[in-house]
Amino acid sequence: MKTLGVHETLELHELLTFKSLCLTKSSTMSALVQDEELKNLLTQDAAQTKNHLQTLQQFVPRREQ
Repeated sequence: MKTLGVHETLELHELLTFKSLCLTKSSTMSALVQDEELKNLLTQDAAQTKNHLQTLQQFVPRREQ
């Protein structure tokens, strides 16, 4: 696997942070809403966001120890 540049690593961390926030918001709101259709949409969004996070984490550079 090729290494990422510094700016690419920064962009990746920004995306991970944003997606984590989206997951938190969708999960929290799905527990609070009354409307079943909206609850289903939020639950689906949370599931998709988990998949996105797992995919993005594959690109995080690992530090050699």
